[in-house]
Amino acid sequence: MFLGEALRFSFQALRANPVRSLLTGLGMVIGTASVILVVTISLTSRDYILEQVQGIGSNIIFGYYASAGAGASVDADYIKMADVDAIRRELGPEIVAATGVMANADRVLVEGRVQDVKVIGTDEQYRSVRNIVVSAGRFLDQDDSEARQKVALLTDTLARRMYGSNEAALNQVIKLFGLRFAVIGTFHEKVETFGQSELERETIVAPMTVLRYFTPIERIDPLYVQVRSPQDVDRLAARVREIVAGRHRPGAHYHIETLTAILNAAKNISLILSLALILVSAITLVISGIGIMNIMLVTVTERTREIGVRLAVGATPREILLQFLTEAVMVSLSGGTIGILAGVGIPLSVRLFADVRIPISVTAIATAFGVSCAVGLVFGMLPASRAAHLNPTEALRYE
Repeated sequence: MFLGEALRFSFQALRANPVRSLLTGLGMVIGTASVILVVTISLTSRDYILEQVQGIGSNIIFGYYASAGAGASVDADYIKMADVDAIRRELGPEIVAATGVMANADRVLVEGRVQDVKVIGTDEQYRSVRNIVVSAGRFLDQDDSEARQKVALLTDTLARRMYGSNEAALNQVIKLFGLRFAVIGTFHEKVETFGQSELERETIVAPMTVLRYFTPIERIDPLYVQVRSPQDVDRLAARVREIVAGRHRPGAHYHIETLTAILNAAKNISLILSLALILVSAITLVISGIGIMNIMLVTVTERTREIGVRLAVGATPREILLQFLTEAVMVSLSGGTIGILAGVGIPLSVRLFADVRIPISVTAIATAFGVSCAVGLVFGMLPASRAAHLNPTEALRYE
């Protein structure tokens, strides 16, 4: 029996019981679609997490004062503006920017009520390090810091609450620490940190050189350094630690950290979750394969007399084996193909209704197709082998 003839016989047998064939292949449809959807969801989640972390800055070093060791903390232990300048001088072309944040707070009139608002002091390099997006106006520049200009930027949320819109906030005068500051711009974070960084939803940014006069202790917390190449992050983090520690008294401890560990952890977590979800989907495929095997065993029993007639007229056990194995593979592949179409179609349809990038893995599609073939072969082997080894005489007598 040629393969073409086996396919023809198999198609006729499946068409004779369409409902049974449909229900048998349904498990493969669900299992195959699940594999593709699980991989798609895993990739989308991983890309989103990594995009959020990298949006903050995968090549960022940040540091802050930890403790004075055995003694008590003194003013000189804290990271200073002079430390930021020293890092800029010593690391020079190896970094993109180095800056710091000095935090304070003041009471501001918002929507007719006085409330506490966070005020942070920084400089022009903060925008690059923290991926700040200016919505209206401009950000701080070098002249603002050097000339100690009384200018300020508002977060978009605060600007809308105080003046109705970002554009309306420009050139307004806001009173901070008893002085009048001109609003030169509004901004927001490129990647939302939900208040977990020094930037809250309602924050005012002013030149560090001005805010220093209204802060009892000069303290940079945190210090930021943006490295040119992600490959140099760990090496330069060690250099930053040396520079900062070398400029302060022995025994003072400083935490110098990077986002590399967070990125690696996110990748590992994503990989583990993907493997776990794929394993669950694989179990679904195995169950589908068992279903195919059970139905094929029933089919062999129902068609025992047919098998006996074919063996009696000259069909070989190998040809009987090929016919029933082909039927099992056809059921498996048909279900797998429909499952692949469903697994690819659902993410594509989501793209039509939402501006979301959903990656579709070609590897997952190829793997799902290969698994569909394997399930048909593996779980179809037992029923096909049983059919091929029937005794022709007993099969002819079967009622």
